[in-house]
Amino acid sequence: MQVPLQLGALDAAIIDLDGTLVDTLGDFAGALGRMLHDLALPPIDATQIERMVGKGSEHLLRSVLNHVLAPMDEAQRAIKIEALFAQAWASYQAHYRAINGQCAQVYPGADQGLQALRARGLRLACLTNKPHAFAVDLLHAKGLAGHFEHVFGGDSFERKKPDPLPLRKTCEALGTQPARTLMVGDSSNDAQAARAAGCPVVLVTYGYNHGQDARSVDADGWVDSLAQLA
Repeated sequence: MQVPLQLGALDAAIIDLDGTLVDTLGDFAGALGRMLHDLALPPIDATQIERMVGKGSEHLLRSVLNHVLAPMDEAQRAIKIEALFAQAWASYQAHYRAINGQCAQVYPGADQGLQALRARGLRLACLTNKPHAFAVDLLHAKGLAGHFEHVFGGDSFERKKPDPLPLRKTCEALGTQPARTLMVGDSSNDAQAARAAGCPVVLVTYGYNHGQDARSVDADGWVDSLAQLA
């Protein structure tokens, strides 16, 4: 654990969802597996999916399709992906909506960490690249929704993390300055967005950082559990 930040100098915290609060890899694997079956395409291993999570549903679907269609040459693969995308999107959305939260687990210490931040007087918002409706449903299903004043998804703003716009807009909603608003996430997407927005950032070490060690990312601190923020 390394957390050099002084939480007393902060007014609020923005918390990522997938890979930070909840391990949703099982949900992704289930919904994507059913989608691929619908499209009569080969399956994909969960370890591959883990490296693709974090940049929104559109990026995830394109990455999965690119992976399972790898035997095709690049030009043919690109044409095939565009031809399949609308059907893949509709199938994935339907399956994810049905499975959302059923194969997901709250990370140990996540609830305690949120309670500790609130006890210190910090206002909390959840900011994720997951679609907003899915994020709200998941937070309610896992008993975490009550911690947050605001929940924003990948479709809440014009751009997604790692663009800084969602963080700036979330700070506006909270009524706080970026320099006094902590970003807590699991990946380089969160860290890059925070740096560009002017927010301090702490990363968890257990999430979905595209197969890379979170400690290799430029951040202000790292924790093995959100409970350590207490």
